[in-house]
Amino acid sequence: MSTSADGPRPLPTAESAREAIETESIATPRRGPFRGLRGRWNELSRPMQWAWMLPVVAIAYALPYLDFFPISTSDAGTSWSIALFSMAVYALVAVGLNVVVGYAGLLDLGYVAFFAVGQYTAAIFTSPDSPYLKIPYLWTLPAAMVIAMIFGVTLGVPTLRLRGDYLAIVTLGFGEIVRILATIIPAMKGQVGFQNVGRPPGETANGVPIFATSNGGPWYWLTLTVLIIVLLLVGNLERSRVGRAFIAIREDEDAAETMGVPTFKYKVWAFAIGASVGGLSGALMAGQIGFVNNQKFDVQTSILFLAAVVLGGTGNKVGAILGGAIVAYIPLRFTWIADFKYLIFGIILVILMIYRPQGLIPAKMRLMAYSRKAIEWIAPPKPPKAEPPRTPKPRTEGGAS
Repeated sequence: MSTSADGPRPLPTAESAREAIETESIATPRRGPFRGLRGRWNELSRPMQWAWMLPVVAIAYALPYLDFFPISTSDAGTSWSIALFSMAVYALVAVGLNVVVGYAGLLDLGYVAFFAVGQYTAAIFTSPDSPYLKIPYLWTLPAAMVIAMIFGVTLGVPTLRLRGDYLAIVTLGFGEIVRILATIIPAMKGQVGFQNVGRPPGETANGVPIFATSNGGPWYWLTLTVLIIVLLLVGNLERSRVGRAFIAIREDEDAAETMGVPTFKYKVWAFAIGASVGGLSGALMAGQIGFVNNQKFDVQTSILFLAAVVLGGTGNKVGAILGGAIVAYIPLRFTWIADFKYLIFGIILVILMIYRPQGLIPAKMRLMAYSRKAIEWIAPPKPPKAEPPRTPKPRTEGGAS
C-alpha cells in the first residue's frame, strides 16, 4: 500500500522554487579547492568581472617577455614564444571541441579532421606548391572556418541520429577518412605536402618578415586575439537560447525533445560551430609551421584534443583553455617525457576520473547563471511577519488562569 496521498500533486510556485534553491545552496556547499573564490566571483557584477579580467588579459599578452625559469621551455630546446603559440592553438582547439562535447554532450573522436581541413585550406590557397587560386593568408582564416563548417554539416546530417558509442565510432571513422583521403588524393600531396604556406603581411626595418616561422611572438599574439574573440562569442552562445538547448540535449535528449526542442537541428549546429573553430585553429597552425602534410592527423592527436577538454573541465570554456594549454605545454617543457605523453596523459585522466571526474574547473551546475536572480525577480523574498502582541487571558471565577 502506498504511503503517499492520492491525487495529483500541485506544481511548485516561484516562491517554493526560490526556497528550494536557497535550501539546496545551504545544505550542499560547493566542493573543490576554489569554492570560496568561485563564490565571490559569481557575486560580482558583470562590469566588475570585466575589470578583474583586464589584468589577466594584459599578463597573457606579456607572457612572451616572461621567459625565465621554471616556466620557460628554452632550456628544453623549444623557443618560449613558439611554446606559447602551441598552447594558444591547443586552447583554441579545446574551446571548439568543448562546444560539441561539453555543451551538446556529443562524443566526437574525429575532431582532428576539422583541424586537418583548416590546415589544408591554408596550404592550398597560399602555398606555391598548389596549382589552385592564391589568396592572401588572412583571407584563408574565414575560408577555413566556412569549409570546415561545411564538412561538419556533411558529417552531422547523416550521423547525428546516432547516440553514444555509435556516434563516437562514426566520428572516429570520419577522422581516419580525412587522413586517408589526404594520402591517396594526388592534389593533397600525401607525405610530400605543401611547403612555404603563406603568412600575414609585414616586415621589420631589416626586411625580416614579422610573422616568420622562427618568431613565435607575433603568432602567439594573433592566436591569443582570435582566442579572446572566440571566447566572447562562445560566452554569448552559452547564455543564448541555442546554448540552453545544447545543455538540455546534454542533460537528457529525450526529455528535451519531449519539451519541443528540435534536438537534431541543434546537434547539427553544435557540430558546425565546433568544426569552424577547429578549422580556424588548423589554419593558424599551418601558417606558423609553413608546412602541411598528412602525418599529424592521426587518432592519437584527436584523442589528445579530447583529453584537453576532459582534463580542464567538460562544459567550461575556461577549463578548456587550461586543459589545452597543459596538454601542449607539458611535452614541450619536459622533453624527456614527450615520447610517453599519451601514456602519461592516460594515467592522469584515470586519476582525474577517480578523484575529480568533473575536471580541474568544472562547469556550473545551474542551467543559467542568472536563474537565482530571475526567481527573486518573479517572487521577491517576503519580509518576516510581525507577531501580534499577546493579551493576557481573563481569570475565571475559580481563580484558575
